[in-house]
Amino acid sequence: MSRTPTSLNLASIVSHNAKLRPDNEAFVCGDIRMTYGQLDALSNRVANALVAMGIEPNDKVALNCPNLPYFPVIYYGIMKAGAVVVPTCVLFTAREIEYQLSDSDAKVFFAFEGTPELPMGQHSKAAFDAVDTCENFIVLTKDTDAASPFDGHLTFSQLIASHSDNFEIYPTDPLDTCAILYTSGTTGKPKGAELSHFNIFMNAEASWGLHFPSLDFTANEQPTCLITLPLFHTTGQTAQMNAQIFGGTRVVLLPRFDAATALAAILNEKVNFWTGVPTMYWALLRHVEKNGLDPAIYAASMRTLSSGGAPMPVELLEAFQKTFDVRVLEGYGLTETSPVACFNHPQRPSRPGTVGQSLFGVEVRCVDENDVEVARGMRGEVVIRGNNIMKGYYKQPEATAEAFRGGWFHSGDIGVMDDDGFLSIVDRKKDMILRGGYNVYPREIEEVIMTHPAVSLVAVIGVPDERLGEEVAAFIVLKQGESLDRNDLTAWLKTQIAANKYPRKIEFRDSLPIGNTGKISKLLLRQELMHGLD
Repeated sequence: MSRTPTSLNLASIVSHNAKLRPDNEAFVCGDIRMTYGQLDALSNRVANALVAMGIEPNDKVALNCPNLPYFPVIYYGIMKAGAVVVPTCVLFTAREIEYQLSDSDAKVFFAFEGTPELPMGQHSKAAFDAVDTCENFIVLTKDTDAASPFDGHLTFSQLIASHSDNFEIYPTDPLDTCAILYTSGTTGKPKGAELSHFNIFMNAEASWGLHFPSLDFTANEQPTCLITLPLFHTTGQTAQMNAQIFGGTRVVLLPRFDAATALAAILNEKVNFWTGVPTMYWALLRHVEKNGLDPAIYAASMRTLSSGGAPMPVELLEAFQKTFDVRVLEGYGLTETSPVACFNHPQRPSRPGTVGQSLFGVEVRCVDENDVEVARGMRGEVVIRGNNIMKGYYKQPEATAEAFRGGWFHSGDIGVMDDDGFLSIVDRKKDMILRGGYNVYPREIEEVIMTHPAVSLVAVIGVPDERLGEEVAAFIVLKQGESLDRNDLTAWLKTQIAANKYPRKIEFRDSLPIGNTGKISKLLLRQELMHGLD
């Protein structure tokens, strides 16, 4: 088929590195060590199998898999065939998976069989059975030689067994859809963000380039990256996996994050790069302090660490950097922005409390309710345009038009831009608390509470109040060995923030609920309020 000479397929990052250094390791996961040559060959087999099934360019193929080598093999194989990847969350119920299979028009579904603790295979199978348009269900077994736990459905090994290691990558147009990633759906049903090959490639290249100033490897030395964020999520998928495969890096996968396992991987695999959400940084710091470990032995190999997904409290950022003696660069983005839009670039000093400046080819502004840019230093909704912006929401033209009004993508986040273009995220627009007619921003209150010497972690949300409409509530985890009286904290807060801002409702907890991507889930906190506050 004749295609434009400007074709671009994201999966070419695999074949290119397989050509250059086929014996270099691409992925490490437990005892599995997969080279770039093996990754290229296995993903070629997936592409051949899909074509044999009748999958054509732009067909949708769903993938439900934790951080295992299956994920990149299938992910890049789908793209090589010119099809569109639709990753789904491994914690989803059958109902949630069914919605995404149906909404995306997926024709094939690759799904991990799961474990007794995480019965994702059963959920996936039930979802597949409920969707008539999805024609093939492929089981990813824990043991690659195991029989299918679902009668009548092929395992991954059976699927690819008879197919060739060679495949000519389909020459997708740069603007062809590469992946459909579903948003969290906090304002209704999840929407599928259509990201093009150009979107993801440019963001992967930019994300990799953000680490260049910290590289001091020899010509034969291969950098190593640890991925603990889920690959089905945009940050783990592109800002890490795609970025590192673009750079020919060795990627260490952890199927499930916990502090002890992550630190062991950093030490044993001599990890140079890692990206985590703030709660993961908090867990590493707390684990080292609680167990009396020497942070220097873990930091010895580290070059650059980065944080995203949620604003990192300045107190946590400074404590981690001091303890591990390594720089942490904070960034910002969304599923719809591929994901990275801003970053504290390593070429210049970071500004703690900000998410840095915009990436190459990306513009960021803060605007008022009339979409007029606000003055520097003033709060406004963050709007973005550039090479990272999605094509739109799949099959939702009205939602797409609303998000792109005025030619800029409207993030729904409230930000403040300083005179040098450093962006601070104040909060989600929809998470703003309206207390007695006054706007209260949880992010601001969280930053203040985090400066208290007894506080380790905090989340602030609005709760219903008959008199004021909403009241400010704080959920707090104390540092190990610390105690704090609610009245004493309230008295202290009254000296720190305005009377309309300090929390009237305070609850001390041993932990805070964590969502699918490792961040504090304010949605779960709100749901728990149905059972009452102390």
